[in-house]
Amino acid sequence: MMDNKMICTDLFENVVEGGATVGFAFLGRLPYYRGLGLSMIEDIQVSVDGEEIPRENIRFSVRGKTYTLDQMETVYDDRWNFGEKARIIALKAGGLAAGPHKITFAVRMRVSYLPFVPTTRDTKELALAA
Repeated sequence: MMDNKMICTDLFENVVEGGATVGFAFLGRLPYYRGLGLSMIEDIQVSVDGEEIPRENIRFSVRGKTYTLDQMETVYDDRWNFGEKARIIALKAGGLAAGPHKITFAVRMRVSYLPFVPTTRDTKELALAA
């Protein structure tokens, strides 16, 4: 339903910390018609050009707060709101080269009234500026 709107095209950049390029980031939306508490996001998966980023190398950031996926499991006082763009950070030494990259972004969420745990994904080609 909202899978083709998950990856936003208005930000795609390498992440630099302490002078070193440590990964890349893009903006992503929740593929659900309501917001969810962060503890209800069961998993986030990111791959770039077919290479899966390990779970422990993914960070999630909303409203100036950044979490690991393990930390999100116990965050009961923060949400990912409908339409809100979260910054998704993938740690990858050296980041990405300039040019086009195929990004796949998947979110598995726990919704109280569903008898299953849906995983929704989006794939887009984003261009990293030089």
